[in-house]
Amino acid sequence: MRHWSKRAQEGMTLIEVLVALLILGVGLLGAAAIQLNALKYTDSARMTSQASFIAYDMMDRIRANAATDYTVTPPTSGNLSVARDQDLYDFTRNIVNFGGPTATGSIALNQHVYTITITWDDSRAANSANTRRSFVLTSRATVEPVATP
Repeated sequence: MRHWSKRAQEGMTLIEVLVALLILGVGLLGAAAIQLNALKYTDSARMTSQASFIAYDMMDRIRANAATDYTVTPPTSGNLSVARDQDLYDFTRNIVNFGGPTATGSIALNQHVYTITITWDDSRAANSANTRRSFVLTSRATVEPVATP
């Protein structure tokens, strides 16, 4: 029969405490990395939402002035007396305000179907330099007349 020492271990050793702190530290670093990624992707989603708001706003303006050509070069200043020029100026200004000076927007027309493309720099979410992201909205602006037999 063994005789137990009166100096039996009661509690934790320093090595056990250090191992527990190491595991806790790794877990906290993992949680911080997940939080950082969530912030990046939330920002990217916000930018996409903002681009969609701008594109749909422009499409509504195109529909309001259906007989006007919106595929021209946007003016460098607003003109309240000409709705198309003011719309294109607002479109360009909104894109630069949300995406910075490298953000671009374009409007194309093909057989009564408008395509609005907004492109911006999304390097922060992609973790690489010069990563461009685009939002494309395609919609028919006017209804073609029905041919009568």
